[in-house]
Amino acid sequence: MAKQYKTIGDEAWKNSVEKVNAELFIFTYGSLVVQLLRDHEDCTAVNQQLDKLGYNIGVRLADDMFARTSLDRCSDIHATADVIAKIGFRMFLNTTPTVGLWSSDNEFSLLVEDNPLNDFCELPPRALGDGLWYSNVLCGVVRGALEMMHMQARVWFVRDVLRGDDTTEIRVRVERMLDEEVPAADE
Repeated sequence: MAKQYKTIGDEAWKNSVEKVNAELFIFTYGSLVVQLLRDHEDCTAVNQQLDKLGYNIGVRLADDMFARTSLDRCSDIHATADVIAKIGFRMFLNTTPTVGLWSSDNEFSLLVEDNPLNDFCELPPRALGDGLWYSNVLCGVVRGALEMMHMQARVWFVRDVLRGDDTTEIRVRVERMLDEEVPAADE
C-alpha cells in the first residue's frame, strides 16, 4: 500500500497541481515570517500564528488532496501517516518525509530530509535563542489535515536543520478520533 501512495503522490505532483515558482514561494514565506516577527516580537506568539495559519491551510489542502486523488478514507493512523507523507507533502511541497519513530499506535514522526521552506534561510541567533520554529506552519498544516480526517492531534517540531540538527523532525500525536457530525440542515 505504501508504494501505491508514493505512486499517487508522484502522479498528483506531475499532473494535478498547478505549480508556483519555488523561489517566489520560499521568499514570500520568509517575508511573512519576518513580518510576524516585527508585529509580535515574541517568538512564541509567532510560532502560534504560524501554526494557526498552517491549520487553516491544512484544512483546505486535505479537501483538495482527496478531491484530486479520489482516495478513500484512511483505515487507520498508519495509513493516514503514509497518505500525509507520501501524497500530501509530495503533492504540495515536492518532498516526501519518512514516517517513523512510532512510540505507540497513535504517535509517530515525520522526518523531513529536504524542507523547501528552509532554502535560502538562516536564522539569526536571537530567533534561535527565543525559540522560533521557522517552519511551524507545517505543524499547523498537518494538524488541520488530520482534523479533516477526523483526528484531533498535537503536532510539534522536535528538531530542525535550521537549528543545527542533522534532520528535521515533526512529531505527531493523535489524541482522539473525532465523531462525524452532520450539519443541522442536513438531517
